[in-house]
Amino acid sequence: MKFGSVVQLDRISDFGSEGWGFESSLGHKITLLICICFFSISHSQSIIEKVKLSKIINETSGLEYHKNLLVTHNDSGNDPSLYYLDYSGEIIYTRKFDEIKNNDWEDLTADENFIYIADIGNNFDTRKNLMIIKVSKDINDKNFEIINFYYPEQNDFNFKLKSQFDAEAIITVDEFLLIFTKNRAKKITDIYKVPKKAGSYAAKKIGSLNTNSIVTGGDYKKDLNLLVLTSTIEFDNYFLLKIDNLDLSSNNNQINMYEITIGKTQVEAVKIIDSFNFWLSSENEKNGYPYLYKFSLKD
Repeated sequence: MKFGSVVQLDRISDFGSEGWGFESSLGHKITLLICICFFSISHSQSIIEKVKLSKIINETSGLEYHKNLLVTHNDSGNDPSLYYLDYSGEIIYTRKFDEIKNNDWEDLTADENFIYIADIGNNFDTRKNLMIIKVSKDINDKNFEIINFYYPEQNDFNFKLKSQFDAEAIITVDEFLLIFTKNRAKKITDIYKVPKKAGSYAAKKIGSLNTNSIVTGGDYKKDLNLLVLTSTIEFDNYFLLKIDNLDLSSNNNQINMYEITIGKTQVEAVKIIDSFNFWLSSENEKNGYPYLYKFSLKD
């Protein structure tokens, strides 16, 4: 399934030297015309590869590239390790950080020299130790730096089923890291930025997207100017949200929503291959296996 919608991304002056930010709002435009289009394009996406992964990474929750390999990790409470996979799903190298705890690792992003591990899971809005772990791309380097942060808008840390300050997606844009929240209460994503330097910061809110779903992963590819997010509505089906030709100074960016047709599972990681193809990973379900998928939007 594909649903058309429009997202407004306005330029603001406080996004560092580039002056970039996201200011609201994603207004869904599912009209009669869109419903007619829905049937004509419902088969425009498909799984073209499915790779069984090791149960060692049964809670895979992040994807990044390293040379000719993919990098992933498990989420909350598992070993503080990065797993380097080939495209057949074989674990080639395990990089463990003995001095770091995996509180709730949820995503990865990288720039030219570093990988950023997003320890930002906050399922019930109770955490006060949110952080991003900065490690070298050199797999033999065990050193790390910690970027601690908090959300200034959060004043209540009591247990909530409908949390607003959970997050499972992070991307890198120039000198900043952008965090996309997983807002169960409103089914939107708020976007926060933090610097890439070690320290403690109040994350700065730079906008929101009305995704009408709960964001579970994300990636941005600068040379394509393409942002993608994975999301779910009721944890039964998952979707790919795609914004082509991202123009942060325009209010006419379009977002398209594609159903990921793999049945009931948890999709919490996405990596862009090109404008029409993406790697996805899913956690194991009911004592099964995790999987790596190549997802295509080509007809």
